Amino acid sequence: MGSYVDSNLVKDEHVVYEAHNHWINFISLRAIFSFFLLPLIDNWTSEYAITNKRVIIKVGLIRRRTIEMNAQKVESIAVDQSIMGRILGYGDITVVGTGASRETFEQISDPIKFRRIFQEVQNNEH
Repeated sequence: MGSYVDSNLVKDEHVVYEAHNHWINFISLRAIFSFFLLPLIDNWTSEYAITNKRVIIKVGLIRRRTIEMNAQKVESIAVDQSIMGRILGYGDITVVGTGASRETFEQISDPIKFRRIFQEVQNNEH
């Protein structure tokens, strides 16, 4: 796991699952015009983790966006997949927290598995 998640784990917390950006990020005009540098930077600087206590997500190099939400404060994790996303195994996740906070993260690998593992962790919390 990356340095952000590792450095923000609390006592008795461990990573249960980590997801990554999908390779589809390399197939775009943005990738081609940046000589594939921007998708590489995205891959190096994005961390998606589920721990036994919370969801931790960090994206960005210069402009960083993070979400760290306790499992009991997450109302749901919504998955949005196109037909191509279902075939190739990628999609967007939206983490919906109590108080109507919503954070969307795009084109991660196996978003259904991310949601399923989070639900397992959330059920073990209760």
